[in-house]
Amino acid sequence: MKNPISTRRGRHRWREPARISRLSVLLLALSVCGLGFGAVTGRPAGAGQAGSAAERIQDNAEAALAVTALQRRYGASSYTATQSWQSANALAATIDYMRASGSRQFLADLSQTYRAHHSRDGFLDSYYDDEGWWALTWIDAYDLTGSSAYLGQAREIFADLTSGWDRTCGGGIWWSKARRYKNAIANEIFLAVAAALHNRTPGDTSYANWADREWAWFQGTGMITPSHLVIDGLAACKPDLSLPAWTYNQGVLIGGLVSLARMTGRGSFLATARQIADAVVDSRALSPDGILRDPCEPSSCGTDRPLFKGIFMHNLKKLSDQLGSGSYQAYLRHNARALWSHDRRGDQFGLLWAGPFDAASTATQTSALDVLNTQVSGGEPASQSS
Repeated sequence: MKNPISTRRGRHRWREPARISRLSVLLLALSVCGLGFGAVTGRPAGAGQAGSAAERIQDNAEAALAVTALQRRYGASSYTATQSWQSANALAATIDYMRASGSRQFLADLSQTYRAHHSRDGFLDSYYDDEGWWALTWIDAYDLTGSSAYLGQAREIFADLTSGWDRTCGGGIWWSKARRYKNAIANEIFLAVAAALHNRTPGDTSYANWADREWAWFQGTGMITPSHLVIDGLAACKPDLSLPAWTYNQGVLIGGLVSLARMTGRGSFLATARQIADAVVDSRALSPDGILRDPCEPSSCGTDRPLFKGIFMHNLKKLSDQLGSGSYQAYLRHNARALWSHDRRGDQFGLLWAGPFDAASTATQTSALDVLNTQVSGGEPASQSS
C-alpha cells in the first residue's frame, strides 16, 4: 500500500442513472443545513433498520451525496492525492454504489481507468497487496458490466500475485516484492481473489486449488488469535502479537471466507467469518458504543489507515447478505447514521465516525461511501459469485 493509479450479460436490462426524488433532495438539503433526519421525519437517527420509504430515499440520497463528492477527486484515470491501492478501493466503492442504487452514472470511470493503465501493466507494482486490491476492483467491475476485459485484467493480476508465493514460513505470499514481510492483508486478498475468480470461471480447478492452499496455510499461521481477531502479520514466521488488529484485516478475511463458502458450499467458512465479525462488533476497543474505530484513532492514522473501516463494512455487508435475516444490519445502520450525524461537514467526511469531523481525504471519503452504501437500495443484490 505505498505507491499511486461493456456491456452486461445479455439478460441484463440497462437502466438510466438513478435520479434523486424531490423528497430526497428536500430531506438531504435540510439535513446538510443542520436539520437532521430525525428532525425532518420525527424518527431518531440510527433507530433500527431502514424501513420506511422516506428512510430509503434518505439513505440513497446520502450515498449519492458521498459518491458525488468522491467523484470530484477522480481525474481521468485515477484519484487525486492518494495511493494506488486507495484509488482501487475508491473505484470499488463507486462500483458498489452503482450496483446497489441502480445508477450507471460513473461507468466512464471504469473504462477510463482501464484504458489508462492496462496496456502498460499499470495495475502491477512492488506491493502484492496493491495489486490484489485492483484485482478485486476489476472483478467488481466485471460483475457490474459483464465486460470480459475486466475479468481478464483480474486474472492477469492474479497470475502476478502467484509469483509472491514461496516456502518461507511454510507458504503464503509476501507483502512486497522485496520479500521481507508476510502479513495478513496480502494473503487475505490472495484468498479472496482466488475464490472469486473460481466462482466466475466455469470448470475451474486452478483458482480453487490456490484458494484451498492459501486457507490451509493462513489458518495455521496463528494470525487468527484465540479471540478471533486477525493480527497484522508474522515475525520470524510466528504471529507478532504486538501488532494491532486493524479493522480491514478482519473485513477482507470475512469477505474471502464468504467467497470460500460459495465456492465449496461449506457452512464452516461462514461460521468462522461470523466469529471474526462478532469479535469486532463485541469489542470495546474496536466498537465503542457500537461505532467502529481503528487502534490508531483519533490522531495517528496517517494516509493508509483512514480507509480501513470502510473496507470492513463493505465485507461485513457481504456476510450479512449471505446470512440473510438482517444479520449485522443494525450494526451497519448504526455506523452509517453515526457517520452522517457526527463526522460530516456538508458532503465531506472525516476519520472519526463518532465525531467530531476533522478533515476529509480521498481515503475518508471512500470509507464513508463504503458504509453509506450498505444502506442503499433499489439496484441489484450483491453478486452471489463473490
